[in-house]
Amino acid sequence: MPYPEAINLPFNSHPIRNLYVPAKPGEFESDESGYWVIVQEECTVFYHGRGNPCLFEGELPDPMKVSSREMLMGTWREMPLRLLLIGKEIELPADFVAEPLLSLFFHECISDELLTIAGLAQQVARWEKNSAGCPRCGGDTDRIAGTWGKRCERCGHEHFPNVYPCVVVLVRNGDSLLMVRKPEWPEGYYSLPSGFCDFGECLEECVLREVEEETGIRVKNVRYQGSQSWPFPSQLMTAFTADYDGGEIVVDTGELQDVGWYGRDALPPTFSSKSIAGWLIANSIRGEKAG
Repeated sequence: MPYPEAINLPFNSHPIRNLYVPAKPGEFESDESGYWVIVQEECTVFYHGRGNPCLFEGELPDPMKVSSREMLMGTWREMPLRLLLIGKEIELPADFVAEPLLSLFFHECISDELLTIAGLAQQVARWEKNSAGCPRCGGDTDRIAGTWGKRCERCGHEHFPNVYPCVVVLVRNGDSLLMVRKPEWPEGYYSLPSGFCDFGECLEECVLREVEEETGIRVKNVRYQGSQSWPFPSQLMTAFTADYDGGEIVVDTGELQDVGWYGRDALPPTFSSKSIAGWLIANSIRGEKAG
């Protein structure tokens, strides 16, 4: 069983705990050569010169040094790890390939360790891009020493990276699971109801509201199962199971294309157990077989 608990899922820190030691900006400096995790807009750039995709190590090719920004993120395999931010206008040298992280995740073509460090790098890159201006007055910002936070030079307002809490819910009705389809997903794919936590509600209340809003179904016996960092863009996916408590399916066509009940032995295509939704489904099937 590749992921016995949710903490083992990619994008959480656990898969790279023996490889990566994080550091916030300014916590240490190093001139030593090391590894690079490269971000080009919404894509992650991996080096393919040794066959399988990997982090580039050593002196950067000249095209990547132009109009690029770099920062130390910590150490990887006990060597400095630097984040490199490059513009979309930079033509990548041979053996470097840029691809959206979500595509890599769906294709399952890279290791959990690379997915995880790439997901972290994407969140840092997005924060650096979005935090240059003060959200209160629009002034320029400076970094707050030893943190990822920024302080406005004009009004003094401090702001820090945002992580958005979300829920994903496996709803059971006897031997059937409630599954939903969004139109932007790959053809025929379904997953579990999910949504963002709103003002003034706890996660369990979010479960009740989101399931009923999206599907018309009421649930009970809401139980927490685990969580996963989800860098699309910066979410914390909290997973729950719940039981059917009444209602008929009414599809929220503003968000969903289809909703249905599916038996555990006749599920439609869904996302891999690398995602916490897929992990919930796999655990449910495994538990049913074990019973």
